[in-house]
Amino acid sequence: MVEEVIVTGCAGFVGSNLTKRLLDAGIKVNGVDNFSYGEQRNIEPFKNHPNFKFTEGNLIDPSTIENLSGQVLVHLASQKIPRYSTAYRTLDENYAMLKNVVNKCLKDKIRVVFASTSDIYGKNPNIPFTEDSNIVLGPSLVKRWAYALSKFYGEHLLIANQEEFGLEYTIIRIFGSYGPNQNLTWWGGPQSLFIERAFKNEEIEIHGDGLQTRTFTYVEDTVDGFFRAVTMKEAVNEIFNVASEPDEEITILDLAKKIWQWVNGNGAEAKLKFIPYKTFGNYEDVRRRVPSIDKIKKELNFKPKYNLETGMKKTIVWQKEVMGL
Repeated sequence: MVEEVIVTGCAGFVGSNLTKRLLDAGIKVNGVDNFSYGEQRNIEPFKNHPNFKFTEGNLIDPSTIENLSGQVLVHLASQKIPRYSTAYRTLDENYAMLKNVVNKCLKDKIRVVFASTSDIYGKNPNIPFTEDSNIVLGPSLVKRWAYALSKFYGEHLLIANQEEFGLEYTIIRIFGSYGPNQNLTWWGGPQSLFIERAFKNEEIEIHGDGLQTRTFTYVEDTVDGFFRAVTMKEAVNEIFNVASEPDEEITILDLAKKIWQWVNGNGAEAKLKFIPYKTFGNYEDVRRRVPSIDKIKKELNFKPKYNLETGMKKTIVWQKEVMGL
């Protein structure tokens, strides 16, 4: 039975929601964050919880987690797509953080639950993506693939350490999580900005033609997948997609229109502005991203509870409050 967990990135979006779920289940949490992307407000509700201990620090420094205890370490801290950072920071920091996590877990015999990404499936045209689908990344000169590569390398690093040294791991590939505590910039995903623009009656910026599709997952469902990965022995040394149902696939253009109507009322016509990809330099997007969740349903008894409308409406209520409207 898991009684104590280390959560890196605990003040971030998924991290704060997962921390709450673990605490509610009576599990002790040692949280780590440096607030580069996380928010103090995200940990306020449980800051004084008797089972929660917080360490502020950067995971690039191994001493940050050296003295923390736990049976499982959930590694959520990450640099993201270089559009929001740089390719160098994404590659360098994601490797450095994970290497320190792996060393810690090998030394203390802790299992790693690693937050990977649906982005690693890249341009694979075969939909839906299963956990053993091919990884099809774009050319090296397109820096957007640095994030997917950093996560793909991370997966291989964990698997290699399992084979060489017996490290136990679980890899979670997240598909478009959204909800309360999400980052309100592009870092948090398009829905964050779409909601803000709709409330302000300002143009929603659509990158490219808007016909690229995604499958969004409400954060409670994302966290449920992580919780099962932490607490169930069936998750050991496995890879799982954590996502909503594949029929929730939606174009970014339709997402913008729906959010506008959910904020401003049915029949309201969205204000849209299309931004060419060349604005971001040598950028390449993924046209479709659709998951298979058959494996996690079968092996961990996972079942998403929210569709896009119910989850997004709850998110809109939360974001309205955070925006002070």
